[in-house]
Amino acid sequence: MNAAPSGGYRVPFARRGSVVGEADLAALAELVHGDGPLTSGMWRDRFEERFRELSGARHALSVTSGTVALELAVRMLDLAPGDEVIATPQTFQATVQPLLDHDVRVRFCDIDPDTLNIDPVVLESLITDRTRAILLVHYGGLVADMDRIMALARRRGIIVVEDSAHALGARYRGRRPGALADIGCFSFHSTKNITTLGEGGMITLARDEWAERILRIRDNEADGVYAALPAGQATAPALLPWMKFADGVYRHRAVGIRAAGTNATMSEAAAAVGLVQLASLERFVARRREIAGRLDAAVSTVPGTRLHRAAPDSRHAYHLYTFFLTGGRQVRERFVRVLDALGVEVQLRYFPLHLSPEWRLRGHGPGECPQAERIWFGEHMNLPCHPGLSDAQVDHMVTAVTRALHEAYDPAAPVGAARI
Repeated sequence: MNAAPSGGYRVPFARRGSVVGEADLAALAELVHGDGPLTSGMWRDRFEERFRELSGARHALSVTSGTVALELAVRMLDLAPGDEVIATPQTFQATVQPLLDHDVRVRFCDIDPDTLNIDPVVLESLITDRTRAILLVHYGGLVADMDRIMALARRRGIIVVEDSAHALGARYRGRRPGALADIGCFSFHSTKNITTLGEGGMITLARDEWAERILRIRDNEADGVYAALPAGQATAPALLPWMKFADGVYRHRAVGIRAAGTNATMSEAAAAVGLVQLASLERFVARRREIAGRLDAAVSTVPGTRLHRAAPDSRHAYHLYTFFLTGGRQVRERFVRVLDALGVEVQLRYFPLHLSPEWRLRGHGPGECPQAERIWFGEHMNLPCHPGLSDAQVDHMVTAVTRALHEAYDPAAPVGAARI
């Protein structure tokens, strides 16, 4: 079931990053017609178990969104005033936004111009004795250089959080995102590589203690430190079996409370669809890679372009199809105008975060990440790449891209015809 093109574009950007079909509807029908709960039930358990097996992570816990997963990941860092966190500027704001709630110094790490992931060389220069954590993203579905990054982190006892919202279905030297660092965060938003009915997320964890804390937090229990009372020391009024939530209340004492809990429980409907979508992940990624391969072939025929490719021992998931135009902003502007006229939608993702108002307020600004700024404002390009595209749409996009590239690098060529 393909969504109708948006904004009149013949080849639109993804409004749905996967395909929802009959198997998804069958799972929903089974849930609705059954007598099980609509939350915290069998489907959630099965989805989490399958995700844990797929990722290779020690723990995988579902939550209501990728943003919530990132918020909970930052909670696990137990940041204190004066701590430093190194983060990528080339990502959606949810990756680093939770840090605004903490009195910490954020140091944005410039990117590798070929991968758009954090540059390990720059990263090493930013590490200090106060560095507590590294927050990175696998941009567009291309996994960061995790072996080098984790080697740096392990030597200094630094926690690494991988934002894997783009990278479900990717590979890194035979391993999968979510188990490459200490904590992994995934999004199942409508546009991502699989969806759980529009919103949803997963957090993967290497430590048992973190999993215990996340379980309490997402189920509306305080994130606290508790100690069991010795037998006979608990003082409690008489409790009856029907007094819900009372059992165990008087068996422990609170030693300290870090923060309040919340309700971050994924619904059974979302988990049911997620389980079906996970079974289709390889097919969805294969289609993305097929489209990307055709676009690579078209783009690489024109001198002055660079591709966004994974190393031979890794696999790009192509949540985003990215390439680079050299020759200055005018070349890119001509390319975008011609492509738009030919009915292919362009959306650049993502604006360098250190230049956004909230981070400028924190003292960040131009010149801090020169590669990210240079690439974003002069070379960066994204094109539609998702399994909802038909063969005819892909054919049209390849033809349009080829034409737009030639016209972009030849100012004397006629501008593309009106949108077709």
